[in-house]
Amino acid sequence: MPADNGQPDSIAAAIAEVSESLTKLVQDEIELAKAEVIQKASALARGAAAVAAGAVFGVFAVIFVLLTAAWALDGLLVSGTGKVWLGFLIVLGVLLVLTVGAFLFAWKKLKVGAPTPKMAIDEAKKIRETVTTSTSKAG
Repeated sequence: MPADNGQPDSIAAAIAEVSESLTKLVQDEIELAKAEVIQKASALARGAAAVAAGAVFGVFAVIFVLLTAAWALDGLLVSGTGKVWLGFLIVLGVLLVLTVGAFLFAWKKLKVGAPTPKMAIDEAKKIRETVTTSTSKAG
């Protein structure tokens, strides 16, 4: 039975409004967590791709080290072959620079750690503290 001053209706409206606000807040926190995880996962994916690229460059660098050594030995032991091995040495240098660059980029990207939604967790803790504090004051 509503009282003459209309207080039960206003309490019901306030409870409904708080419930809607809480629902919206939880949905927003879930969206924040999703966005954080996606951002960190994409950084990890870029880092993994850079590791793969660095590994490919490294494999080719090893191949060129062996080819350069072979041509250098041929140039030292057999006269009249020319300086073809210098071309291999230049390519080796470029591949080594690309390898180091890719691994440095990967290290930077993989340093972010596991894709955990830290901001969303912090916000959820603040909300819990606020609700706990408000509940203890009301009680």
